[in-house]
Amino acid sequence: MADAPYLVALALVDLNGKRLLPLNGKSRKPLETTDADPSPDPGEEGRALALELLLRLWQRSDEGPIQRAAGDDSLLLLEMPLELISERLPLLKANWIGGAETASLQAELRQLALRGWRISIAKYEPVTFSAWS
Repeated sequence: MADAPYLVALALVDLNGKRLLPLNGKSRKPLETTDADPSPDPGEEGRALALELLLRLWQRSDEGPIQRAAGDDSLLLLEMPLELISERLPLLKANWIGGAETASLQAELRQLALRGWRISIAKYEPVTFSAWS
């Protein structure tokens, strides 16, 4: 695992038919894992990043309707090595916004991520993080 992982929340969405890939992130200490639980819940840091990203999206809804672009995989939280964030993520983002296949973006993100989670919520339930594999 990298010495300085970075936690990134990102959303694959369409706004008025135009793709957006807003993201939000912060550096963090590596999560403790076990063989039995290789992808622990990212905790309050993950919840805070997701909330901030969703609030930014909500503000953008004044510009038009926002729609998920990748179903249940539209809102993700990824732990990545910091050096990959500045090197690879801007290119992946630009390619996807420019029309690259969503499946290609997701495959490349899976290769870069140390671990990843889908972010979801059900009525009367707290935010949940499920392993994104």
